[in-house]
Order: sequence, then C-alpha cells, then structure tokens
Amino acid sequence: MSAPSQSGGAPITDSRQLVEYFENACKPPSRWRVGTEHEKFVFDRDTLRPLPFDGDQSISSFLDKLTRFGWQPMHEDGRVVALEMGACHITLEPGGQLELAGAPLDTIHEACDEVHTHLAQVKAVADEMNAGLIGLGFQPKWPRKDCPWMPKPRYDIMKAYMPKVGNLGIDMMLRTSTVQVNIDYGSEADMIDKFRVGLALQPVATALFANSPFTEGKPNGFVSYRSQIWTDTDPDRSGMLDWVFDDDMGFERYVDYALDVPMYFVYRDGRYIDASGQSFRDFLAGKLPALPGEQPLLSDWDDHLTTLFPEVRLKRFMEMRGADGGPWRRLCALPALWAGLCYDSTALDAAWQLCRDFTAEERNYLRARAPIQGLATPFRGGTLQDIARETVAIARGGLQRRARLDGADRDETQYLDQLTEIAETGVTPAETLLSLYNGRWNRSVDPVFSEFAY
Repeated sequence: MSAPSQSGGAPITDSRQLVEYFENACKPPSRWRVGTEHEKFVFDRDTLRPLPFDGDQSISSFLDKLTRFGWQPMHEDGRVVALEMGACHITLEPGGQLELAGAPLDTIHEACDEVHTHLAQVKAVADEMNAGLIGLGFQPKWPRKDCPWMPKPRYDIMKAYMPKVGNLGIDMMLRTSTVQVNIDYGSEADMIDKFRVGLALQPVATALFANSPFTEGKPNGFVSYRSQIWTDTDPDRSGMLDWVFDDDMGFERYVDYALDVPMYFVYRDGRYIDASGQSFRDFLAGKLPALPGEQPLLSDWDDHLTTLFPEVRLKRFMEMRGADGGPWRRLCALPALWAGLCYDSTALDAAWQLCRDFTAEERNYLRARAPIQGLATPFRGGTLQDIARETVAIARGGLQRRARLDGADRDETQYLDQLTEIAETGVTPAETLLSLYNGRWNRSVDPVFSEFAY
C-alpha cells in the first residue's frame, strides 16, 4: 500500500485536469526508470506467528530499529506507520506485511542492489528480534483471526467496505504478499501499447511467479492463491479491463473508468474521511456526501488512483501487478522481465505480435486458469508454457539490446535466468513447494518458514 497520504495540490474543477495528470507524466525514453515494490511476511521464529503492531517483538519495534540505517519515520495518529529515505519508502500492508517501495532507477542492476541492501537491513533487524521474513504470495499457515491489523485509518475504512463487495477482500488485505514493477510511458500511444501487452501477458507473469499453494497449513488447489483472491475481492476495481483493447483507449478513457470506481476515503487535515462507495464524479461536481460543497484536490485524485486494483494500473507510471511475492532472485527477475518487454521497441512490438490476436475471452480464460494450473494451462493446442517461453525470450532480447552493463560488464539478462529455467521446465515455484510438502516436509508447511526465509 501507499505511504501515508498528504493533502495538497491544486483544486480540480474540470475533468480535463485529470487527463493532463497523465499527459504530464509522459517521459522520453532517456528518462524511463524502473521501480520495484515488494512485500514480505514478518514472523516470530519460535511460534511462526505474524508479529503484532505493538510490543517488544513487534512491527513498531521493527520500524524503530530500521531507523539506524538512515530511514526517517512517518506518522499517522501519533504512530510510526512508515519510513522514508529519499525516493524510497518502507510501508505496512494491513496484516503487517513489510513493503519496500523502491526508488525509480535506471537499470535492473541498480534495482537489484536496492533489493539486496534492503533485505540485508531487514534481516539484521529480524535476527536481533528472533524474527524472520519470507516472500510468498499468501500466508501459508495462519487463519484470518490470527493475523494482526495495522493501526492505519485507511485500513479501517477498507476493512468495513470489503465484505460488502466480495468474499475475499479481507484475505487480500491480511494474508497476501506481492512483488510489482513500475514502468514509465513516453506518450499516450506508448502507454496504450504497454497497457495492452501488460494485460494480455500478465497471466504469464502470474504463472512464472506463482508461489502461494498453501492455506492454513494445507494445499489449497492453486499455484497462485494470491491471484485467485483478486477475483473475489471487488469487481468494481480489479480485473482485466477488456475496454483497454478498444479503439477509443487513451488517457481520457482511463479517467472515465477511474471516476466510476467507488471511492474509499478523502484525506483532510490529518484524518481520513470515510467516503466508501461514493463517487469521484460527485466529488468533482462538489456533491460528495462526505464533503458537501468541497472540490477535490490533485492529492485526492492521486489517493483515489491507489485504490484501483486492476492487473495493470495506470498512475504517473504503470504498475504490473500479477506476481506473487518470492525469494531474492525472483525479486530481481520481475523488473527484468517487464523492462525487457517494454523498454525496447523491438521487444514491445514482438510482445504485441505474440498476444495481439488473443480475444477477450482468451485473455480472461488465461487470467482465470493461470492461478490454478500455472504454466500447464491449456491454450490453443499447447499450454501457457509455450507463451511463457516466447515471452521470456523476447524480454531477453530486449535487455540485450538495452545493453546496460554492471561493473563486471554483464548485461541485465542475468536476472532472467531463473525465469528461463521455470519456463523451460514448466515447474512453477508453487509446484516446487508442493513437492517438498508431499515429500521431505512430511505434509507440513512449517519448514517453509526456515528453508525459504530471507
């Protein structure tokens, strides 16, 4: 989730300002950057339970100890609920999942160094606290009732609203963990191309990174239960957005979509005002029931956009949202995959040729089946594995042509090696976990907390 809200910016009096919000974010390729956001579960090594917010061995203590590395605390209602350092933030998901929202960086080498530094810092603190951290798509052991709630007012609003619109929204909040990548766009046309490729190939990423096969200590029948949860969270704000492939797709069409997604809140004078289910269109007209007569600010639009959860999300950059949380190597692989596909024109064209004739029915079929069958999902006489092989190969070519070298003169393709192996074998990370569960782990999920901890 985002860092604490900050009210401000110009008043919005016309929807044209909302279109300009996106237009003004266009950047030339020389300024395109990659941002990585990744979440992980924090647990007590003795009990394997999630850490509570308060207490000696707690999330609040964890945040306090991280300040020794130069992180500055961010407060809500007098509590430290996030940290910042330059363009980076450490934030809390509702169930205490710790997230690094990384800086926009020029190369995957830099993004991977950022991940490495962050994990070294949080592991040092965790070791002092007899705690552990693990990257999985879904909490493998504990039920909802055993997961703590972080004391953030926006989460209180969401907690009350979620059961009204879906059955699994609370699970999404408390028990899921993801890694996502933020990429830039150069123009409206470039945004459209990346959006379409991102949506059509997001099931490939879901399968390659599938890493959530357990619920409450047992196999749940999915390779990515995190991805499945989004299908029953809130249909108004999630999904595959079939209209992105229509001829009239553009910034204005996305604005129209966002205006019709029900709101969660408005942030004013240091407090969150419950506007759940209300309309940003009414807000624009000065008719929001929660704040009658007031006009929205640009910060309100920014906040609202963070409450939309499609498979690809447009803000002042684009977010690729289909992957489960995972171990260190795969945290570097996701930005490599999407930079390879989207930051080289030849690769982006090839990726579009790969998926351009997918019908809406096929895209939604892949979205529905990939969380269950992973790379084995049947598709057009073959399987999703066939599409994954081509996708990773296209990304590899894109990174080769980018030719961004590290200090040892290696390009960024090194970060795709694990994805190449997964695509070639067809064995998802979840299936590796299931093999261990049914074999050496003797049908227990407890070993995952030691063998796959950071």
